[in-house]
Amino acid sequence: MSQPVEAFETKSDFAYRQVRDRILSGELEPGSVIQQRELASFIGISTTPLREALRRLKSEGLVELDAHRDARIAPLRAEEARDLLEIRRSLDPLAASLAAERRTNADIRAIRAAAEGLAPLHPHPSVEQLVAHRRFHAAIYTASHNDLLIGTLEALWDKADRYRRLALRTDPGQNARDQKAKEHDALVECVALGDAAGAAEIMRKHIDTSLGATAVWRLGHADAADAVHGT
Repeated sequence: MSQPVEAFETKSDFAYRQVRDRILSGELEPGSVIQQRELASFIGISTTPLREALRRLKSEGLVELDAHRDARIAPLRAEEARDLLEIRRSLDPLAASLAAERRTNADIRAIRAAAEGLAPLHPHPSVEQLVAHRRFHAAIYTASHNDLLIGTLEALWDKADRYRRLALRTDPGQNARDQKAKEHDALVECVALGDAAGAAEIMRKHIDTSLGATAVWRLGHADAADAVHGT
């Protein structure tokens, strides 16, 4: 069923948002071919704004386009998962530390509001659950009041969500989820109390045992198995 184009965005922007949401939700699977006419018809636009959206998604690394204008969803790669994890190991603790040093009362309220009802992710999370998880982390790095750092982490989060979904195909278990919940609570308190060193250390542990780290392990082992079997 087609969806109406909102009055406040162009058809290209609408197509970009629709396709991007489907990629990040896993509805359009990594490596799958995009049937452009079918997809355009489904979301209620022509193929021209869809192609414009695909070019934009290509610049973000979410879509691959070849010379014949064929398109596919970018596959998940062990190297990209590793790169994302390495950068987040450095930048997320920095953001948490700066947040503890610079947070305002409004920042603390936003962080506590985002933490209310936040639950560690189960297998097959909804888009809303992923958004809630992102909102919490965004509230922390926004409190760093470093625009370059905030923009960088926002861009990383878009790419990392696809790898989180891969990691969630294996249930980490209730103990792991309970530990993540404790880390979320501890982050809130460290930032609120102005404990920069504590916030950075908790965030570092949070990243080291994150879904992104699990994705690196899974993809690395898959690549190793392919090499052994010559595939």
